[in-house]
Amino acid sequence: MTDLPSASLLSAYLPAAFSPIDLGALIYFVLAWVGYGLSVGRLRGRMVSLSQIMNAQREEWARQLIVRDNRVVDTTINASLQNGTAFFASTSLIALGGVLTLSRSGDDVLNLFGTLPFGTIATRTTWEIKVAGLAVVFVYAFFKFAWAYRLFNYSAILLGTVPPKGSGAGEAEMLRAARRVAAMNTAAGSHFARGQRAFFFALAYLGWFVSPYFLVASTTGVVLVMWRRQFVSEIRTILLADDDPKRQGSPP
Repeated sequence: MTDLPSASLLSAYLPAAFSPIDLGALIYFVLAWVGYGLSVGRLRGRMVSLSQIMNAQREEWARQLIVRDNRVVDTTINASLQNGTAFFASTSLIALGGVLTLSRSGDDVLNLFGTLPFGTIATRTTWEIKVAGLAVVFVYAFFKFAWAYRLFNYSAILLGTVPPKGSGAGEAEMLRAARRVAAMNTAAGSHFARGQRAFFFALAYLGWFVSPYFLVASTTGVVLVMWRRQFVSEIRTILLADDDPKRQGSPP
């Protein structure tokens, strides 16, 4: 309840600070982000995404680990995924620091954009709001990467709980343990993908600093690039080449 007044003030303040074109471009940016995220996670059949295909491969990995006597390779794979997540989490903090530094150079930027024929930043207020929005994107990315790092850590623990081959544990018990590893690893990969997606949309967001038209164009370009990689890329075609059509439409 405490943040309702601030939210109402913000909703009343933004229309006064930005033109309808700016607000329309911002709404397009948000809808493109949300819509792309939903399409990557929920489309089925022939339109299954590369991320969903790899989630199925995580389950296959978990099934394979229960037949191995030595699981060093499995722990190494999980550690590499965790280390990559830590790198991106650190990068998001560095980017956030750069954004906060950028917020202190508003006057210089206003003078620079004032000399450009396509620059539309008119006031210090609009500049600060746009910088704050970019900071929110990187904060969101950091939380996603940090949580993914924790989930990969949990995945390593669950991997250690899978009964070793020859321990006398039943096949059903070993499969349940393997499915827990796959589910935790899939969740971690999902949060990592969302954090990485935020990085791509941060690049699109930079177009708003030039003009709302650039924001629409950069957002469209980023969505098209990511869509191509998820749904029509060569690597996706390779992974689906020998796959059973029935499995292509099954949930990851």
